[in-house]
Amino acid sequence: MNDIIVGIDLGTTNSEIAIVENGKTVVIEDSGSKILPSFVGMSETNEVLVGEPAKNQYVLYPERTVKSIKRRMGEEIKVDMAGQGYTPQEISAIILKHLKGIAEDYLKQPVHKAVITVPAYFSDAQRQATREAGEIAGLEVVRMINEPTAAALSYEADQKTHKRILVYDLGGGTFDVSVVNIEDDVVEVVASHGNNKLGGDDFDQKIAEYLVEQIKEESGFDIQQSRKAIARINRAAESAKRALSDKPFVLIEEEYLEEHDGVPIHLSLELARDDYEEMIEEYIDETLEAVHIALKGANLTASDIDEILLVGGSTRTPLVSERLKTDLRLQPRLDVDPDLCVATGAAIQGAMIAGTDVSAAAVLVDITPYTYGTSALGEMNGELYPYMYVPIIHKNSSLPLNKTEVFYTVSDNQEKVDVRVFQGEERDALNNIQIGEFMVEGLSLVPQGNPILLKLELDLNGILDVSAIEKNTGFEKSIVIDNAISRFEEGEMETAKDRIRELFGEEGDGSVIFEQDNKTETHHAIVQARALVEKAERMLDDASPEDREDMVNMIETINDAMNNSDIKALKEPMDQLSDILYYLES
Repeated sequence: MNDIIVGIDLGTTNSEIAIVENGKTVVIEDSGSKILPSFVGMSETNEVLVGEPAKNQYVLYPERTVKSIKRRMGEEIKVDMAGQGYTPQEISAIILKHLKGIAEDYLKQPVHKAVITVPAYFSDAQRQATREAGEIAGLEVVRMINEPTAAALSYEADQKTHKRILVYDLGGGTFDVSVVNIEDDVVEVVASHGNNKLGGDDFDQKIAEYLVEQIKEESGFDIQQSRKAIARINRAAESAKRALSDKPFVLIEEEYLEEHDGVPIHLSLELARDDYEEMIEEYIDETLEAVHIALKGANLTASDIDEILLVGGSTRTPLVSERLKTDLRLQPRLDVDPDLCVATGAAIQGAMIAGTDVSAAAVLVDITPYTYGTSALGEMNGELYPYMYVPIIHKNSSLPLNKTEVFYTVSDNQEKVDVRVFQGEERDALNNIQIGEFMVEGLSLVPQGNPILLKLELDLNGILDVSAIEKNTGFEKSIVIDNAISRFEEGEMETAKDRIRELFGEEGDGSVIFEQDNKTETHHAIVQARALVEKAERMLDDASPEDREDMVNMIETINDAMNNSDIKALKEPMDQLSDILYYLES
């Protein structure tokens, strides 16, 4: 059978896995449900629990259970589960490994490759952590696509007309909005904005805080002192939120939460939808501000939007549709399943990459949600300042892309340059997020003004490759940002893989995993080499006869190495060919 690429929506609250089967998308069920709660736990018998069993355990044993780990992705932390510390990647890997098993049971064959969705506003660190989670779970993440983009792909499968749609994605832990242009078989993301720390979890928290305050007023006891009671209240808050999507009132009842001075504490109160919506209004206001920022980034107004597509379970809150309708004068579509469309879009993208025949398969044009650049000496507030931000790749640029800017040394005989790479929009680079740094040493001893070319290449997964080249000599230093921000030290990845395999009761020396890792490395190297060859062939006409001859020879050498899957033989000719292309572009 063909090597199937599954689509995974790794969500804060819920996760799903889907495939394309006989030209149609199928969300694979786990114990009768297409939605897997993003909970991970350890039972009292040290058995790993994923999904509904872990969610059920959370009420009784919150100290043995982890939820909403997506909000911690990209952080250098460990979360506690049953007295053991786990990285966010390891917890996410447990969810991914469970989803992988669901798909393998359904397909009756191994699953090695996946397209995983991420919020459009996920940073480099968060994207890299997601890729690492996939690797720990034994999956090659062949592509990461933005969640609103995946939803648009799913929606596009039934469309054949030109439309501009606004994808409003409000999930459990994150919020994104994207402006998407659909024309024939092209899905083009034009602009995005969002907040990685805003979602349904915050709505739950507002209700939970209200319940805690009511208990304190009635009993004089701060129920937050009891971890188990708070776990029950959090679950009651989530249930109340869901109920208020369909009903104007909900009765919240929890018996015997705790005992205070010998008196049992119960919870019983009615919550009105109007009161709940008042609690979360500030969050909805924030999402609407992001909508207008995205529209501005696309150079559009509300009247230019043809349809609003709602994504994420939190969009079921009626206030969301009401405010969008009032603000944009357009009724959001309610016929697309907000919980499943991201997973099905990921599956469609996976089928396209695998070469599966998909009806209405679209060409996907995604964007970067962030601006990337460096710092340089410049003028700020009338004074020279060494950390002026110089944007190189601008927010809402189409992927993949590369941009080169020239900088000049500021002193005679300057032998080195400190290159810092930032992500953000502020004029002061130090107010942005530094995502990488490297030193270029050994520059020529020449007067000031020595030109240094700084090249940024951003691939389809949002992984950034940065190169600094001394123009007059070709001397180069470079980094790949995904490695620079990896959350794992050398050797820790294999330790994490072994640890997760052990949790699932898997034995063996991991030879299958290592073999898969080698295939992954070969695949990535060949993809990069093929892209470089295609670029060089496009530039042959611009080269001098001497350079053209060298380029043709290197292209032949690279093609031979690719045909033989010889990664080691690729490096030298690729480096030489890259040097020539840099000169041609500068």
